[in-house]
Amino acid sequence: MDPEQSAELVSSTMSERSQHGGNILEGAGVFHTTQWSVILAARNSGTPESGSALEDLCRTYWPALYAYTRRRGHEPEAASDLTQQFFARLLEKEYLRNVEPAKGKFRTFLLTAMEHFLANEWTRLHRQKRGGGRLPLSLDDEAAERAYQADLVDHLTAEKILERRWAMTLLELTMSQLASECAVAGKAQLFEALKNTLAGERTGITLGEIGGQLGLTEGAIKIALHRLRRRYGDLLRAEIARTVSRPEEVAEEIRCLRQALRS
Repeated sequence: MDPEQSAELVSSTMSERSQHGGNILEGAGVFHTTQWSVILAARNSGTPESGSALEDLCRTYWPALYAYTRRRGHEPEAASDLTQQFFARLLEKEYLRNVEPAKGKFRTFLLTAMEHFLANEWTRLHRQKRGGGRLPLSLDDEAAERAYQADLVDHLTAEKILERRWAMTLLELTMSQLASECAVAGKAQLFEALKNTLAGERTGITLGEIGGQLGLTEGAIKIALHRLRRRYGDLLRAEIARTVSRPEEVAEEIRCLRQALRS
């Protein structure tokens, strides 16, 4: 799914979400979330929730901050070390201790903190033995580098690349969540058949032909696709809501997401 297709998917799912309520998958639970819950949990070190919350944050924002560091001129190995070290600081609460929902977007906080970190810590980190201060997490350096190369467009600034990679990561996480829900609901085969169409890709196969492969009518496939798009929109909004301070900020973040994908 390229950025332009992703932007169209966001537009279509948000439009359907605004027109229709309810769940997309029969029997699927409502996706509940609390604004900033994952961030506030991550900063309270020593609690059972803090470790998993920090890991969640790292996996969500790692590709974006890695891409930002690469665009700032660091080679892959150095960018990986720097990004690992930055998140290690979050683990130590040196950056998270003053984070508050009222102070603005968490993504903006991360960008500002990363700028300061790169300015102040590169020399010290460069002198350390490689591997020092790394997180006890398995993060995929090669996947982050592939994503960075795919997003690399000459006219984009480091900040724009961060925004685009943040947006793509959100969409990838949302698609993964939707796939998991479909599997639990016994609809994995349906999801696999429709996921490329859902993502806006040109598949060369009609909905009627997909229905024929699954033993469903074209009408039933259209309804299933409509429900998947609505649920995708619900999940995307819920993912965004975890790092904004007020519900009304979700719509603004979605606009930012669309813009990032179309940059």
